Amino acid sequence: MTTSDRDSDESGGESQSHDHRHGDGHDHDPEHADLNTGQKADSVPPTSSNQDDVAQFSVPEMDCPSCAGKVENSVRKLDGITAVDPQVTTGTLSVSYAGSRTAPVEIAERVEKAGYTVETKDESTATFTVPEMDCPSCAGKIENALDGLSGLSRYDTQPTTGKVIATYDATTLSPTDVVDAIERAGYEVTDSTATETEAGDSSTDDRESVWTSSRAIKTWISGGFVALGLLFEFFLTGQNALVAEIVGSELLVADVLFLVAVGIAGQVIFRNGYYSALNRNLDIDLLMSIAISGAIIASLVFGESLYFEAATLTVLFSIAELLERYSMDRARNSLQELMDLSPDEATVKRDGEEVTVPVDDVAIGETVVVRPGEKIPMDGAVLDGESAVNQAPITGESVPVDKTAGDEVYAGTINEQGYLEVEVTSAASDNTLSRIVQMVEDAQANKTEREQFVERFSSYYTPVVVGFAVLVAVVPPLLFGLSWPTFIVYGLTLLVLACPCAFVISTPVSVVSGITSAAKNGVLIKGGNHLEAMGAVEAIAMDKTGTLTKGELTVTDVVPLNGNSEEDVLRCARGLELRSEHPIGEAIVGRAEQAAVAEREVDEFESITGKGVKADLDGTPHYAGKPDLFEELDFDLTHVHATTDGGVATTKSRQLCERNDCLDLLEETVPELQSQGKTVVLVGTDDEIEGAIAVADEIRAESKQAIQRLHDRGVDHIVMLTGDNERTARAIANEVGVDEFRAELLPDEKVEAIEELDEQYDGVAMIGDGVNDAPALATATVGVAMGAAGTDTALETADIALMSDDLSKLPYLYELANDANSVIRQNIWASLAVKAGLALAVPFGYVPIWLAVLAGDAGMTLGVTGNAMRLSRIRPDELSSDSDEAVEPNAA
Repeated sequence: MTTSDRDSDESGGESQSHDHRHGDGHDHDPEHADLNTGQKADSVPPTSSNQDDVAQFSVPEMDCPSCAGKVENSVRKLDGITAVDPQVTTGTLSVSYAGSRTAPVEIAERVEKAGYTVETKDESTATFTVPEMDCPSCAGKIENALDGLSGLSRYDTQPTTGKVIATYDATTLSPTDVVDAIERAGYEVTDSTATETEAGDSSTDDRESVWTSSRAIKTWISGGFVALGLLFEFFLTGQNALVAEIVGSELLVADVLFLVAVGIAGQVIFRNGYYSALNRNLDIDLLMSIAISGAIIASLVFGESLYFEAATLTVLFSIAELLERYSMDRARNSLQELMDLSPDEATVKRDGEEVTVPVDDVAIGETVVVRPGEKIPMDGAVLDGESAVNQAPITGESVPVDKTAGDEVYAGTINEQGYLEVEVTSAASDNTLSRIVQMVEDAQANKTEREQFVERFSSYYTPVVVGFAVLVAVVPPLLFGLSWPTFIVYGLTLLVLACPCAFVISTPVSVVSGITSAAKNGVLIKGGNHLEAMGAVEAIAMDKTGTLTKGELTVTDVVPLNGNSEEDVLRCARGLELRSEHPIGEAIVGRAEQAAVAEREVDEFESITGKGVKADLDGTPHYAGKPDLFEELDFDLTHVHATTDGGVATTKSRQLCERNDCLDLLEETVPELQSQGKTVVLVGTDDEIEGAIAVADEIRAESKQAIQRLHDRGVDHIVMLTGDNERTARAIANEVGVDEFRAELLPDEKVEAIEELDEQYDGVAMIGDGVNDAPALATATVGVAMGAAGTDTALETADIALMSDDLSKLPYLYELANDANSVIRQNIWASLAVKAGLALAVPFGYVPIWLAVLAGDAGMTLGVTGNAMRLSRIRPDELSSDSDEAVEPNAA
């Protein structure tokens, strides 16, 4: 989500619904959608008292008087509104209006403009698998057909996955109606979430059989007839006898064979062309139908023998369509691999027995059994057993993670060696893997800027080239007396080049390849726009705790003072911090428990805000906190006696004090510890300071190398943002190698820092934990959450999520995003250049019709898809250094 996206959400609700707008860039008929809300209002018959119409809307986000006021003010801006009744307790809005002056769809728009989503009662969503929908023009025909359905609130066509997702009013529309509409557009629905399918009838099976499909068989047979026709045309000329005369034109044996070839392979082309015309879609099927028909008509009416051209065009275009289907399958299969990670069945303990059931039948709370080598079927927590689990399918971690009782496990991960019993915590449809797959599929809806440009351009490209084709076919023969057959063929060739399929598909296949590749390597990218933005950022801001460091505080130093031992200091500190919920207190208690120190009786516990804690230990008042707290208690921190052992200062004391028997805490000891990135807590009574404890958050082993690799790959500026003190921040910053650090920042100050960076650099990415850094993540051009696996909040809100706590994935992400941008640019300009070059060369006779089909259509589709699939070769441990082809091992 970009900054502007978030700004729009701040007006009062996070509207996530999609309207009736699609890849063609045009708004469809408002009678069938409510435009912006993508929802359909429940209308109530007009009342008899005032003849006004009354509509009721479900607005669940309208949950306070302020919300209701905004909604009411927005709706009242419409003409014809007579009464508005927002009911906060039920989230319902009732509106009385004059039907002649406004309509429910306009009221829903006004609610949306106030920042709130309108939900339709009895609304259902179904996914339909349409494997033959493999290009934007196919999607356009289906969209036009769906626009005729009343009760369909929104839909999303996904050519790259061959799916149509439709949301409809279940009271007025059924899945069968949607299927019928798609099939009226000329496309078969092989599967849906709402209809039963025969076993084995899946999109995967269809995609795998592309070369043995019905269309492929017809194409091969048609190709055989073309070969026979060529044999008679050029080699068996004596046997190429006259068969018949039609409209005064001779029909030879070769011509008949060519026509048979057109009849066999052309069935699908003409059928699709018919549906294109029916749905007012100027796409490749309609253009090819016109081109083939034009060649045959010219042969029959004008006596020009263009049967060979018609047959060649038919066969080559059919081959091109098969190649396009095959190349699209390669992109689709990358997503299918994600879907196939989760097993279909699970072994469940029921009534003391183990039974194998479909994962959809496993309920939350049940216990599943996972043996060595098996995939874990459901998200859950380990009840019994120990094992190493390969979490690479979810988090991308290359090393198996040890799991014991209480640890969380994810569906699709692999149990390497031990026996595990797992308590199910999520339904199969709502586990981590399912959410990842769903988000990857949804990511296609977030179009990149280049994709939007391509769609705008393509809407002008086809009409212009078609007009150019007509001029080329007609003007030279009419005005200059040139050969009609020659220029008719030129015109037909230009019609072949008029469809921008390869051009339009160049971006989405790259996005799908990049996003699915990232997902398989533990990086979840929520949309093509985020992938594009990540590859263009010039600055990266990082949170310290939990990002550059592990986020787990540990005690690093215990300095006993005034004759106390290390055990004495830890005993007092444990008693003081036992009731504290601060991470520093938890770290101190953890160290004391490891040392097995004796407990002390604790009374009168009190937290001193921002400074420390106070409590009575065995009846004596004690304090633990910042040095400032003890200065306020009138202690002289510049002269504190160190604990000695037999009259000789301890090693730690000698290192920190020049005088062997005393320390200067204020000017020497505390600053030195802080310079090492440690936080210092003093422990003492009203009379003496008993000791100092240093606590630190360990730097991640991969942090320094990850930052170096980001610099190597072109990131201009990396800054660390933290709420920690300046000395600690400086120590961490120097250690990991960031360009700048900003310390002692509150959440709103982190936001200001992001805004400043955004003004200085072209795009800023913020890396944080997805919860504590939410404001800064939302403000940045791209928000990246660390360790999002199993964390619903981070998974749902981040633009990009690193599923594991592995910072080395960040250089991989930046490399992938950069390469994706490069591939998209290459695909766009290469396909455009080839199409334009061929189109300009046609009138000069340099481009035969077969070259236009193979190079301009099939060749470019294969080219852009193959180029996009190169993104799947990038791995976190094999990042490119100088080019797309060169790789180097990731030492991190």
